[in-house]
Amino acid sequence: MSRFSDDETLRFYAQSSSDYANEGAGRIWAGLSDFIALLPEGAEVLELGCGAGREAAALLAAGFRVDATDGSAEMVAEARARTGMTVRQMRFDELAVVARYDAVLANASLLHVPFAGLPEILVRVRRALRPGGVLVATFKTGGAAGRDAAGRYFNRPTREALETAFRSAGFDDLSIDQRHGGGYRGEPTEWLTVVARP
Repeated sequence: MSRFSDDETLRFYAQSSSDYANEGAGRIWAGLSDFIALLPEGAEVLELGCGAGREAAALLAAGFRVDATDGSAEMVAEARARTGMTVRQMRFDELAVVARYDAVLANASLLHVPFAGLPEILVRVRRALRPGGVLVATFKTGGAAGRDAAGRYFNRPTREALETAFRSAGFDDLSIDQRHGGGYRGEPTEWLTVVARP
């Protein structure tokens, strides 16, 4: 495990990309409409960890400009094949642009970052946002950080730990909501959704 990523987690997505994409086929993230409501018309959106590309395709269809990215080459290939979109491979610590995006969506992706490295990734995201931009990110919570049955690493922060990490990265306007939902293969999951602006 590095400071910003976990090789075993990336290996899971490399080996299981098709199965993972098929498992969620036809389902769009329940929070997407709330995310869209935060966007100005024609917004440019960066998606970190786009997976099979379902949300990216929905955002594109809604009239937004979308830069869809994923850290796994295999997931990038799945997203391209399933959506016909341009999707590029990029790990979180490779984000280096300044004031480019109106919004960043990190749905179930930054939850794989070792928690000690999360504030630095959040600084990169903040720098990538235009003035007035917004980051929406979701995290699994409850229990200790560690691996699931598939071998994926999750940081599983508390609400308080997330607030500290986001504020230390320069996000001063912050809300965190908790909801019950599902995960991979229907696993019952408690989710924290963060809406953050610098």
